[in-house]
Amino acid sequence: MIGHLHLHNFTGAERETPFMMNFAVILLLTSSCFAWTSAIYTSNRQGPRKLKYLLEPLMHADVVARRGENATLPCILRIRPSHYKVKWTKLEPEHVGQENIIMISNAHAFKPYGHLGPRASLPKAHTMDASLRLRGLELEDGGMYRCELVNGIEDESVVITLRIEGVVFPYQSKGGRYRFTFHEAKEVCAQQDGTLASYNQLYRAWTQGLDWCNAGWLHDGTVHYPIVNPRPACGGELLPGIRSYGPKDKNHDRFDAFCFTSQTSGSVFYTSGSFSFEQAGHACQRQGGELALVGHLYSAWHFQNYDQCDGGWLSDGSVRFPISSPREHCGGIPEAGVRSFGFPNKTMHLYGAYCYK
Repeated sequence: MIGHLHLHNFTGAERETPFMMNFAVILLLTSSCFAWTSAIYTSNRQGPRKLKYLLEPLMHADVVARRGENATLPCILRIRPSHYKVKWTKLEPEHVGQENIIMISNAHAFKPYGHLGPRASLPKAHTMDASLRLRGLELEDGGMYRCELVNGIEDESVVITLRIEGVVFPYQSKGGRYRFTFHEAKEVCAQQDGTLASYNQLYRAWTQGLDWCNAGWLHDGTVHYPIVNPRPACGGELLPGIRSYGPKDKNHDRFDAFCFTSQTSGSVFYTSGSFSFEQAGHACQRQGGELALVGHLYSAWHFQNYDQCDGGWLSDGSVRFPISSPREHCGGIPEAGVRSFGFPNKTMHLYGAYCYK
């Protein structure tokens, strides 16, 4: 079979021929690269007050962990009131309804709540320790958490940011660019072992070199794309940054997706051969595995510096290969990344297989 295969780089500096946009874009530059940790005092009086009972956490000191690991969110009492409760809540600005309470405790007992409660515990390293420990972290666990000391009139709280370490990858439909509604984008990321990325995750990826000229959905329903190397068809002569289309209609507007994944519990390995898509699946099964998801390959590339200069089938029908040490004959692109041949005809006997087990 004779065909034309086009190689794209799906991370690092993207070299795909840019598209022309019919509407203006807005450059969003934020003054802070990462989420932050902050301490606030809440009372009936107006204006912030210095904390009396809780120890202020270090500013800009995120708690960082990978999927599957455990994390402790610090909350330390400097003074222990005679009667008090400590309430841990996950802050979700987009959530409508009751707050997402994780645990309520006092000096003698605690009670877990919600979907996070079964994985939460209190380490109680000492008598003044009100910290929260989360076991078996999941991709969706990242975000801001509030430790609130409830003491009648003098309630106060601190906010801690938990950041899941991972990698952002753009994802397109096999049918071409801009085919996903928001809900479809969310589903396709989950199918590839990921979740829709947050703005902070996309921003962090941009600071690490992600350059991609196609707009994609984010977790909050907004649409953005990161540009490191400005060019005429990707925001014109604007400075490097995150281009934004703002919030879009989740049911009707269609874009690509920016997915986020973290480390996995399994491993990715390459099986050489000239397989069709179906044969590649059988080759993985013979070795006790299955065709890898796109998120599996990105995780191996990001966390294990996986480098394999051979195109291989993945479970979604795409053909890709990971490059950690760029070289001339492995895509010809100077930046590290996961290269893609797109979605070739599944009957083609040209590629190996990337397996996962």
